[in-house]
Amino acid sequence: MLNTQTEGSQNMSKDHSNIEHYEKQFGIIAIEKGFITPGMLIEALKAQIEEEVEFHTHRLIGEILMENDCLTAMQIQEILNAIFKHRP
Repeated sequence: MLNTQTEGSQNMSKDHSNIEHYEKQFGIIAIEKGFITPGMLIEALKAQIEEEVEFHTHRLIGEILMENDCLTAMQIQEILNAIFKHRP
């Protein structure tokens, strides 16, 4: 039983690290494309962390940036296309 729990935790950690990788990449690409500034990304990351700590929820950086009128849906799609076109 313990082994199953450990495997489950490892899979969750792996999935979470994949999400984190894409979010880091998402923010960098958004900056490189000139859609946002580094400051905008930092503020979105702060909001994401505060929500995770306070509400135990995880919102994507793109969602937060769009809610704050920093990105449009078309810009988000362009960033996602760039991420998944060059997947590691």
